[in-house]
Amino acid sequence: MSVLLEKVESSAALPEQADVVVIGAGIVGVFSAYYLAQRGLRVALIEKGYVGAEQSSRNWGWCRQQNRDARELPISTMSLDLWERFALESGEDTGFRRCGLLYLSNDDEELARWAKWRDFARTVGVTTHMLDAKEAMARAGMTSQTWKGGVFSPSDGTADPAKAAPAVAKALIKLGGTVHQQCAARGLERSGGAVSGVVTELGTIRTRSVVLAGGAWASSFCRQLGVRFPQASIRSSILSVSAPTAVLPAALHTAGVSLTQRSNGAYTLAISGRGRVDPTAQMLRFSSQFLPMFAKRWRALSPGGLQGVRSGHETLARWRLDAPTPMETMRVLNPAPDQQAIALTHSRALALIPALASTTITHRWAGYIDSTPDGVPAIGETREVPGLVLAAGFSGHGFGIGPGAGHLVADIVTAATSAIDPKPYDPARFAVSSWGKVADF
Repeated sequence: MSVLLEKVESSAALPEQADVVVIGAGIVGVFSAYYLAQRGLRVALIEKGYVGAEQSSRNWGWCRQQNRDARELPISTMSLDLWERFALESGEDTGFRRCGLLYLSNDDEELARWAKWRDFARTVGVTTHMLDAKEAMARAGMTSQTWKGGVFSPSDGTADPAKAAPAVAKALIKLGGTVHQQCAARGLERSGGAVSGVVTELGTIRTRSVVLAGGAWASSFCRQLGVRFPQASIRSSILSVSAPTAVLPAALHTAGVSLTQRSNGAYTLAISGRGRVDPTAQMLRFSSQFLPMFAKRWRALSPGGLQGVRSGHETLARWRLDAPTPMETMRVLNPAPDQQAIALTHSRALALIPALASTTITHRWAGYIDSTPDGVPAIGETREVPGLVLAAGFSGHGFGIGPGAGHLVADIVTAATSAIDPKPYDPARFAVSSWGKVADF
């Protein structure tokens, strides 16, 4: 794989029974398993590939409240506290730090939107500072241009995508949970319509509670169960450069390019919102619901190729429980990066920050961002399959809000009162098609 990722040792044997089985060991899956185990439940975490190997290790690493959708802001605020608390509770290092996030702009409309969000944020106790031209320039001395203004969000921060999910999985094992890599979930067994077990390639685990945190694979898995979950994936490309000798912001966003410092001092570079749309049968199936989103982002999105079809994560095929599935054919989604995007990102970064000229490109990679039509994740028990809790469709926000999402999942599974209102995330909002009719499967 082209992404640096810390390794986790799998547990010795698949349990015959568990209180909860979590499918998918990305950041949402590992935090869900961790918080469930904290409550004394026997938890088995199963992963077709490796812990954190897909989008959870391929993102920017930002953990932010700034510019969040109002529906996601409470879970974002909770997540920042949980990132900090996790390190104290577990002794594991996710690389999290509240370094602050810096946004710079010369676009009056963009600055006005940020100011409007600042006014909203004040009403919910979130601190964010608008910067005038003088203040922006005081923070942007490393850049090659002048700025009209910006934002600094001091309580936001970053974690290290190469370390975070593995750190949480290790903490889960300390709590008595088990982790099973190279162990694809093929489907569910049901009794009276409700979950009674998870069928994996290595055997069946009896359980009455399942969390599906399958990332880009979630919709095709749901289809096997008669659960309608509209999902589309965007292929996003990122690169990293060696540690610069100059002191740069830990996290900087501009319309042209954004950069984030990793734990080892290196920087990841990316263009916000830019990506390739690889057409698949699943994408065509849900196209009417995604057209508004694609139309809004048409300047940043470009047509892709057949990588999505070859990867198999958005298939409409039905598979058997006693034979290999697409997840066993494609253990880790590792799409080829868009070399044009990589070149453009690097050239923009060098033009923006001359000090980066002393660095070298160390890695290039891509990942699939799983999106919902409204850009808000689905977190909640499905109506169609009692006992199945869906936690997917994080639309590029999943890493930062992973702890809060996992905590909410644990609340739902244990029927505990949650500090987060679960209604905005209810998967039932996708139960009808865009035409208002109950969808077919």
